[in-house]
Amino acid sequence: MKLLTVVGNRPQFIKSAPLSVALREAGLEEVVVHTGQHWDPSLSAVFYEELGLAEPDIALDLRTSDVATLESALRRAVTDVQPDAVLIYGDTNSTLAGCRAGKGIPVAHVEAGLRSGDLTMPEERNRIEVDALSAYLFTPDERSAETLRSEGVGGEIHVVGDVMADAAARFAPLARARSGILATLGLEPGGYVLATAHREANVRPERLRRIVTGLGRSPLPVVLPVHPRTKSVLDEQAITVPPTIRVIDPLGYLDLAALASQAAAIATDSGGLQKEAYWYGVPCVTMRPSTEWVDTVEAGANVLVDDDPDRIATALAGARMPAERPPLYGDGHASERIAGILGGVGRG
Repeated sequence: MKLLTVVGNRPQFIKSAPLSVALREAGLEEVVVHTGQHWDPSLSAVFYEELGLAEPDIALDLRTSDVATLESALRRAVTDVQPDAVLIYGDTNSTLAGCRAGKGIPVAHVEAGLRSGDLTMPEERNRIEVDALSAYLFTPDERSAETLRSEGVGGEIHVVGDVMADAAARFAPLARARSGILATLGLEPGGYVLATAHREANVRPERLRRIVTGLGRSPLPVVLPVHPRTKSVLDEQAITVPPTIRVIDPLGYLDLAALASQAAAIATDSGGLQKEAYWYGVPCVTMRPSTEWVDTVEAGANVLVDDDPDRIATALAGARMPAERPPLYGDGHASERIAGILGGVGRG
């Protein structure tokens, strides 16, 4: 069986790492195409270098998130490669474009069934369309599988766990051992807050201004690796960053994992970091009105604060992990399960 795997942003590079190994060990052929949706070297190429990943077989270098442009180029890749299936991750525009480009070819969606309930989010609309079109739906948990059943999707639903858990188990110890980022920044474990803000809604000037204000009231210093899009708005709008927030350049995955796994708390709008915080045992403050990772909120490990400065400050001051932390989103072996299922399809 030949798979065409579509990746386009940094979380997808990380998720693809353990699954690519599992696919290879299962005897499946994989051709990886990088759309270039994230093209800044600090957001893409650095992952291949520091995680020891093979370079993508096809680098489109499109430098856009426009779905039509991505889809057109991916259709050409599908024609050239002639895969038996297209493999996509998550909820980005590259995900949606890859799904549409695979029309007539089975699509396998990793991280299927996630819903935040917020249709104002482009990611939510992407998730719904991709799941409706996919032939193989790999969900991280039973809740996601039930969501798909309630929507009446036509694809095969498989509860496999979360490939990001596989990646975290594989890379977090390596990050703490190899990264010197805490020493470089003069930080002590448990003595700082890690913050990220990059989603389209949160880089609108007024929202970003409110988020920065709230972060600035943290009782602990805040480290903010700034996404290029976020930095552009901060600069263009002359948004004042409080002195308690240390703005730094984007980080490679190992440095970010080292910071995240040793922080007192994480304040973020990233879906991936919400999960990683849970696995690391670090309380999370989510600067969004909703989340697709509902279980982390129900467990008491994650709190939704939207862009309210007072709620952000209060949540950071009181951030604690619950005494009981049930296992969520799999056991670190989702990749092997996915590879086994797809391998079975190939032999069928």
